[in-house]
Amino acid sequence: MLIEPWGKDSLRVRSTKSPKLMDSQWALLSPVDIEPAIEIGERSAIIQNGKIKAEISAYGRICFLKSVDNTVLLEEPGINYVTGRHLARYHKPVSSDLFMLEQTFSACEGERFYGLGQHQHGFLDQKGCVIDLSQRNTEVSIPFLISSRGYGFLWNNPAIGRVELGMNRTMWVARASRQIDYFITTGDSFFDIMERYADATGHAPMLPEWASGFWQSKLRYKAQEELMSVAREYKRLGLPISVIVADFFHWTLQGEWRFDPACWPDPAAMVRELEELNIKLMVSIWPTVNQNSANFREMRDRGLLVRTESGTLAAGSFFDNRPEGPVHLHLYDPTNPEARKFIWEQVRENYYRSGIRIWWLDACEPELGDVVDHDNLRYHTGNGLEVGCIYPLVNQQAFYEGMKSEGEDEIVLLSRSAWAGSQGYGAAVWSGDIASTFEVLRAQVKAGLNIGLSGIPWWTTDIGGFFGGDITSPYFRELIIRWFQYGVFCPLFRLHGSREPRASGIKSIADLTGAANEVWAFGDEAYETIREILLLRERLRPYVMEQMRLAHEKGIPPMRPLFFDFPQDKGCLSIDDQFLFGPDILVAPVMQYEVRKRDIYLPAGTDWTDVWTDEKIKGGQWIEEEAPLDKIPLYLREGKRLPIRSNH
Repeated sequence: MLIEPWGKDSLRVRSTKSPKLMDSQWALLSPVDIEPAIEIGERSAIIQNGKIKAEISAYGRICFLKSVDNTVLLEEPGINYVTGRHLARYHKPVSSDLFMLEQTFSACEGERFYGLGQHQHGFLDQKGCVIDLSQRNTEVSIPFLISSRGYGFLWNNPAIGRVELGMNRTMWVARASRQIDYFITTGDSFFDIMERYADATGHAPMLPEWASGFWQSKLRYKAQEELMSVAREYKRLGLPISVIVADFFHWTLQGEWRFDPACWPDPAAMVRELEELNIKLMVSIWPTVNQNSANFREMRDRGLLVRTESGTLAAGSFFDNRPEGPVHLHLYDPTNPEARKFIWEQVRENYYRSGIRIWWLDACEPELGDVVDHDNLRYHTGNGLEVGCIYPLVNQQAFYEGMKSEGEDEIVLLSRSAWAGSQGYGAAVWSGDIASTFEVLRAQVKAGLNIGLSGIPWWTTDIGGFFGGDITSPYFRELIIRWFQYGVFCPLFRLHGSREPRASGIKSIADLTGAANEVWAFGDEAYETIREILLLRERLRPYVMEQMRLAHEKGIPPMRPLFFDFPQDKGCLSIDDQFLFGPDILVAPVMQYEVRKRDIYLPAGTDWTDVWTDEKIKGGQWIEEEAPLDKIPLYLREGKRLPIRSNH
């Protein structure tokens, strides 16, 4: 076992039953050299790095403490004196030098856990939950958590597994791995902890200014002229728009990574006209390869595709432009540096040279049919159980390094999944293919707060949800308004979805487009409200960019729970349906159908101003607020003024 300093106020711990420790850093960057303070006694040893220290007993039990006052942050259970078994670290051989690993810590009454990526379980505090450590659509596994006891903990292991946040223990499990590996940090505040984590795993780049505006998308624009007609209509109506999206099946075949010339005859001209309209084009890039594609044979022969343990290619079943019906699709292997180089070469030639600079990395868990059998997958870097969670990270690495090689500094990758450190590659995450219901909207508030506390500051949802929104129904029209009111205060502001009613006569994937999903498609009442929300985002963009600067420099999420800024106010601990957008705006979204008022908690330590009435209200109390359909309850911290109302 090795314990060493790893950045300011932080320690890294590794343990193995093998003859030697691995040097793989996984999510961690190389730290600056730090000389720790070490004391060796007869019955224990202590290593101290700034504000954190670890005490190791003669039996090997570890206890992490705050240096200033010896407050216990996290500790392992002791020895079972009957069996002699160490209760904290368990290694069970699986095959060769792979072990099933368990790392156990004692549970603490009243402790709360936040972070761990993005999940749809509907909890902000995840104490009592069992969280799978695997990537799936809508479920993003980032094994970093923040504890209410004042520490951050990274399970630095891309293996498939789980974490049990039980009342009697906390246990991290890897189904197949070579060694236990984790990072722990502390500080005087949650701000400090997020900064230490960003230092250890990578700071997000500075968000480009254009990315703070409104993004228009739908499933899907079938052709160049259709997309351009939408862009032109936004400009004709005087509506703000920064990005428009060419979604999936704009391509010839999966694995060729180029526009279908029959539908997209002149991508370069399209990009030029969009640039004249001050709109960026984003394209959807999938990691899948059709065996009928032009690149399949070369990728297979060069070992650039994910294989199974028996040596055959891993395959999932999905649709492509041809042949009609489900086809076998293979996955490129981004854990292989040559495969990362290959996909970027295709993207550079077929998209980048036409002027496209924004990449939508969809389906990058990956999750397609049989490929979720992790134990049967063989990546360049190891068995699927050992490395399966890292796929989205190395996929993002391919595009980040490709853009850097072209001299680009403004890099934004919209991804359906992520892992620890993804923020350093310019990865934004959205909440995947979620349903269009108020219940799902409520879950997104908690999911977005937790992924921000997982180190990912750039986050968004499909405004309105992805599945099942009928644009003619009163229910969905109210939902889209309420979702826009929430979405305007998300780090990225983006509309997307597969809308209903669908056209009849769908015979193939080429016919699958969904109903209209532009802001004028939901009726006149909704349009007027949404138009004002788009204009509100424009007025707030300087404030948004201030928060993005803080995210870049300090790792502080723009969107965060109330307790983050008000740790001394115990009333904030139970609030999971309100949030702060930056330090000055308190947002209380309405997330129930036909509800026109809600209860709101205003944190103590400052007074607050109702944005819509200018009423000043003392903090530290609950209030009931009116919430008509065209208004979301908003409050400004005392002494702050922001142009939220158009007449301010």
